[in-house]
Amino acid sequence: MTITEARPAATVVLLRDSPQGPEVFMVRRHHQIDFAGGALVFPGGKVAPEDVRLAQARVPEDTLGSFRLAAIRELFEEAGLLLAEPAAGSRGASAEPMDRLRTELVQAGIDFPALLESLGMRPMPEALLPFAHWITPEGVPKRFDTHFFLARMQGEAALCHDGSETVDSLWITPHEALAAAQAGRQTIIWPTRMNLQKLAQHPTVDALWRATRDAPVVTVLPQMVQTPQGPRLRIPEAAGYPEWEVDLATVAGAGR
Repeated sequence: MTITEARPAATVVLLRDSPQGPEVFMVRRHHQIDFAGGALVFPGGKVAPEDVRLAQARVPEDTLGSFRLAAIRELFEEAGLLLAEPAAGSRGASAEPMDRLRTELVQAGIDFPALLESLGMRPMPEALLPFAHWITPEGVPKRFDTHFFLARMQGEAALCHDGSETVDSLWITPHEALAAAQAGRQTIIWPTRMNLQKLAQHPTVDALWRATRDAPVVTVLPQMVQTPQGPRLRIPEAAGYPEWEVDLATVAGAGR
């Protein structure tokens, strides 16, 4: 069997507190996108060459540097939030309209590092906390090696989807998102559902942040196993998810 190489990718779980507990910012992917089309997801995407170059220049010692920079870029592109601060000797871009900057980046093809430099801003990879690491099973033709990062909402910016790759957005608690998927009101793919379950175990953003900071990230590469109940997908129990073995019907039906 030929095993497709997993492409590096990064995802941001953007958090804020609410009276109902932590909320996450999620976007709906355009239905014509070939991967997870129409699904409710966390902002994210593939690591680009510019992310690798920027990581080598900014955080060469960080083994997750290119993933962190991809996460920052994707969050800006898909949500309009720029996790950056004024560079040394610069006043920064606090007055710049983020929607216009995002349009220039996405539609005009402006290089993200060049945009940051023109704004006098430096990215803040330290604002991202590693949360999870998922690799698509080996038998799947389209595979991703995805690092999930937690980030706290900063400032009072009104976040918004880009209207192209993402066509809707909302703040929602993990419990509400899971209930909506169970009721068929939202499409949520299995890895996203699993991470929502993990997020839902914590009552506040601070509690979630502490628990994540204090626990090692265990790589999840789901494996097919045969059990008396039939074929099931198994993930490492040490990864900290409420479920670590599920039947294929559950995986296939997670988004319905």
